[in-house]
Amino acid sequence: MVFIAVNSNMVEELLKVKQSADCLWDARHMERVYGHLAEEIGKDLDGADLLVLCIMSGGLFLTVEILKRIGHCLELNYAHVTRYHGETRGGEIAWVYFPEQSVKGRDVLLVDDILDEGVTLKNIRDACISAGANCVRSAVLAVKEHDRRVPTVSADYVGVSVEDRYVFGCGMDYRGYFRNLDAIYAVEEQQSG
Repeated sequence: MVFIAVNSNMVEELLKVKQSADCLWDARHMERVYGHLAEEIGKDLDGADLLVLCIMSGGLFLTVEILKRIGHCLELNYAHVTRYHGETRGGEIAWVYFPEQSVKGRDVLLVDDILDEGVTLKNIRDACISAGANCVRSAVLAVKEHDRRVPTVSADYVGVSVEDRYVFGCGMDYRGYFRNLDAIYAVEEQQSG
């Protein structure tokens, strides 16, 4: 068994960030959001040869919430692309995993936590199209309100919009932590950089 020591200064910093954060969307509201997204997706994609690709790691929570609310016949896999590498600002795209199963001729639903600048979503969408997907749609839990998005990128299904601040909870992380929170929080302004 391997034990990893956590720096107590880091834990203190994380707790301060959580305590000073603003709750943008509470757990009760998020439950309604999950239900609404699942209903929309279920209506639109009923009868499709659907492949759901969870965008790891942030998309895991939304994927679970959607899938437990729809009863379609579907296949589930994941794609993993990262830009943050544990930081609070995105960098270069790094592919970790793209599914080995064929997406050719399939209807693909990409599920991710947040649409910020759109670089990650664009890269995964383009990879699916290049691999012959019939149709690629996307569902995101949150869309960040700003004008820095890649012009051709949008989401087909959106849960909530959030301020242009660093947000965490409901699958989104702060330096790798707090994905497990059931509400969406924004880091206090002076700490978000």
